[in-house]
Amino acid sequence: MSLVNVTIDDIDVSVEKGSTILSAAKKAGVQIPTLCASQEIGHTPGVCRVCVTEVVGAKNLVASCVHPVTEGMVINTNTQRVRSARKLVVELLLSNHPAECTYCVRNGNCELQKVAEQVGLREVRFENTAPPKEGMIDDSSTSIVRDSRKCINCHRCVTVCQSIQTVSVLGPAWRGSNAMVVPAFDLPLSESTCINCGQCIMVCPVGAIYEKDQVQEVWKVLQDPTKHVVVQEAPAIRAALGEEFGMPPGSLVTGKMIAALRRLGFDKVFDTNFTADLTIIEEGNELLKRVKTGGVLPMITSCSPGWIKFCEHFYPDLLPHLSTCKSPQQMFGALAKTYYAKIAGIDPKDMIVVSIMPCTAKKFESQRPEMNASGYRDVDYVLTTRELGRMIKEGGIDFLGLADDEYDSPMGQYTGAGTIFGATGGVMEAALRTVYAVVTGENLPDLNITPVRGLEGVKEAAITVGALGEVKVAVAHGLGNARKLMDKILEGKADYHFIEIMACPGGCIAGGGEPIPTNNEVRSLRSNALYKDDESVQRFRQSHENPAIKEIYDTFLKEPLGHMSHELLHTNYVKRGSGMPQEK
Repeated sequence: MSLVNVTIDDIDVSVEKGSTILSAAKKAGVQIPTLCASQEIGHTPGVCRVCVTEVVGAKNLVASCVHPVTEGMVINTNTQRVRSARKLVVELLLSNHPAECTYCVRNGNCELQKVAEQVGLREVRFENTAPPKEGMIDDSSTSIVRDSRKCINCHRCVTVCQSIQTVSVLGPAWRGSNAMVVPAFDLPLSESTCINCGQCIMVCPVGAIYEKDQVQEVWKVLQDPTKHVVVQEAPAIRAALGEEFGMPPGSLVTGKMIAALRRLGFDKVFDTNFTADLTIIEEGNELLKRVKTGGVLPMITSCSPGWIKFCEHFYPDLLPHLSTCKSPQQMFGALAKTYYAKIAGIDPKDMIVVSIMPCTAKKFESQRPEMNASGYRDVDYVLTTRELGRMIKEGGIDFLGLADDEYDSPMGQYTGAGTIFGATGGVMEAALRTVYAVVTGENLPDLNITPVRGLEGVKEAAITVGALGEVKVAVAHGLGNARKLMDKILEGKADYHFIEIMACPGGCIAGGGEPIPTNNEVRSLRSNALYKDDESVQRFRQSHENPAIKEIYDTFLKEPLGHMSHELLHTNYVKRGSGMPQEK
């Protein structure tokens, strides 16, 4: 590794050749304000100019996020010239930004607010020229809202959509003061190939992109005495919700979350982990059937709705590789309005199912026309982790002061295998535990299948499973990584039996509805919380051990892949193609 020596604010530091001034300053302990730069998405466009610094000998100020260091370079980040320039840039941004901070969805968690404070801004000398709302807000999508008035043209959303997710829905358009980030041809999101993953939301520094909020709709049904309202929560929620109340990332808040949901007025608090366990039984048996009967292999998981829609758009000819299992969210909704409605003596027309999900794509999934196995919509409303956090605050609940509570039965029991669904590799690990036990009649010697864990983009593993022999598997998270595996299938080079794909980098623990910011450190902490929950001595660790799952097969479903399971728990997918709109 070749090093160069530079001086930043009289601090000598050695950094790798090719490093930017921004990264060198970080190593020297010097903070430079930024808006467009993001370590998480790699590419930095250098467009906001908030990070300008002074290089001795250079005529003009330079953008530190893109300017490389050279041997002997002397850099000043705190001169009057630099401070004045940064203030001017932020003033100009604010002069064309709606003055709605107190009721903006990102109020208190807005990078523009933070940068304005960081540069010491106390007034804006220019008239506010922000455009009116009319025609500037695109709420056509079931999942995501774009408010072009608030866009600061940092291009972070463009980068994550094009380079990380490889969907390329968003891009820059026009020039000068008319410059904007828009879908192709400035079409609404609902007429694009957006897969609803929400990673654009996660990297947006302001409130220009956000989830479609359904909190008020949920309040309405909670206060309707004629409705029986049940709620389910994805495994990732319990490892992230605490962050909305100031707790450190990776805080496991399952008991407090349950207590808060009861205080909000839900009639029953169940858990998506219950149907995560059920998914493993159905999906594991589907895999075994394909292996034994010469079915389409490799089989690919179908839990992530963003991934499903990506496949429908960009790899429609490979749809037969997808498991026919619904996601755990949709399985839960179908069973709540059939199995639970029957044992509770409730007419399903009077039941409302609310999901708490880390995923904006779940909002789209719940509205897919085929998701009505009970004769009613399986899931009525989907709230993100952030929406639930806002709802708890609106309800005046002291979240940190809540005593832990327990889930309701029967759809609140789960195993450790269900809870690790929230981390990349978790579905694969849970499936292998059960497949091994079903085939061999014994448990894996070590239930911790570490080769499929972690944040490496594509992971591979091979496990000998009794008479089946060696079972080869692969795991990908982030759709750019998914492309690598899908292209291998197209080329005939994928000798796997089973593939897990999650749309979002890190899996559900970093979905488009999770607390902001989310980075790799946060992803690891949230994942570790789920693995800790998995290893809890109070819980079974394999899906087939769940007593409530055994009960539902004994009394209702009868058998995996049977008639009832086929009707309620399985589905088909749509060949959309790259030119087809998202919502149809």
